[in-house]
Amino acid sequence: MVNRKDDGAGVIRGTGNVFADLGYPDAAERQAKLRLAYAVNELLDQRQLTQAAAARILGVTQPKVSALRHYKLAGFSVERLMTLVTALDRDVEIVIKKKPRSRRTAQIRVVAA
Repeated sequence: MVNRKDDGAGVIRGTGNVFADLGYPDAAERQAKLRLAYAVNELLDQRQLTQAAAARILGVTQPKVSALRHYKLAGFSVERLMTLVTALDRDVEIVIKKKPRSRRTAQIRVVAA
């Protein structure tokens, strides 16, 4: 529950990371995995692939595709999810930059373009 702020109307603004707001110690990793999985699922939706066809393209089993489609991400690392994105003809770019002074801690962020 870091960086939450009451806006005066009884509503508490979140941090932008629901996992951090819920107090998960690995919130940044969970958020990154979720965003990567979302990107993979969007690409699979666009291609209208069956889970079996997606499994062939991604190089995983159909049950792994099912887990991914249902956002059951315990069996996926951030690195593996990035590899799945590249299997769908998308580049993954990692940019390291200095954090702004206005923020106490550095963060990990995944943005799908």
